[in-house]
Amino acid sequence: MEITNLTISKAGELLRKKHLSCEQIVLKTLEVVEDKDRDINCYLSINEKAVEEAKSVDRRIAKGENLGFLEGIPLAIKDNICVKGMPATCASRILENFISPYDATVITKLKEQGAIILGKTNMDEFAFGSSTENSAFFPTKNPYDTSRVPGGSSGGSAAAVAAHLCSGALGSDTGGSIRQPATFCGVVGLKPTYGAVSRYGLIAYASSLDQIGPITKDVKDACLMLNIIAGNDKRDSTSFDFTPLFSWFIYFY
Repeated sequence: MEITNLTISKAGELLRKKHLSCEQIVLKTLEVVEDKDRDINCYLSINEKAVEEAKSVDRRIAKGENLGFLEGIPLAIKDNICVKGMPATCASRILENFISPYDATVITKLKEQGAIILGKTNMDEFAFGSSTENSAFFPTKNPYDTSRVPGGSSGGSAAAVAAHLCSGALGSDTGGSIRQPATFCGVVGLKPTYGAVSRYGLIAYASSLDQIGPITKDVKDACLMLNIIAGNDKRDSTSFDFTPLFSWFIYFY
């Protein structure tokens, strides 16, 4: 069994049964990142506290504490979504040294369910592009053929999921920036209905169109992540109470 190939739901099942530890999953994922990402260029930054956070999850599991739906799952986040204490560069030299002082609402929700933010992924600068060749730092490559593009602007997130450099990811979609790279990389990408997911903490391209959404290895994982990040947020006046497939998700999880 290749640990990094596991879907979110399967990894969660094995963690709960104590067939795997979170530390194993995170360390193996970081090992694959170290090995593969020099050729693909998915990540702009890595969370230096990821292993420490994984050990904390394992301690909670050992104590029999209640676990979140994403407990111990390493996720990648497009670098226009704010994560407290991590860079939010939008793949631009303008924001090269900017460290976010707060979490986007979607990140707060992921953390509440126990997710580990593994790192921030490459994108077209300020999301202007559809190939992830327009990053100010370096282009991301398609993991299936590095002579080809992964699509964009969420190409770093889509390529990271396809190359098993994370268990799942978030991207943002204005006019196809989740769906197109997901298609190019052979993974599942979803742009939620406008207003279904809070945009608070998203560095906008076109706020009247932007939506944050999941990129995953299968449809079940996309449903799981959508149910977690969706819902009304008083900090985003365009958001509304949206629990799309909650009963379906609970039944199959």
